[in-house]
Amino acid sequence: MDEFRPDDLITYTEARRLLGVSTATLTKLLKNGIIPFYPDPLDERVKLVSRAEVLRLKVRERKAAA
Repeated sequence: MDEFRPDDLITYTEARRLLGVSTATLTKLLKNGIIPFYPDPLDERVKLVSRAEVLRLKVRERKAAA
């Protein structure tokens, strides 16, 4: 049975750049379940995240800072 995976997956590095955060900060977000991640089927070392989830977090953080 296949696990649900969003269609808009981006790499860990792309997510970090979109959010403008350090590697350590993004790692914490993933470990704490703030942003769900999915293993890349072609390379188990690569973590993929939903672009929509990253952008949703970015908007939420901007609202909190305002």
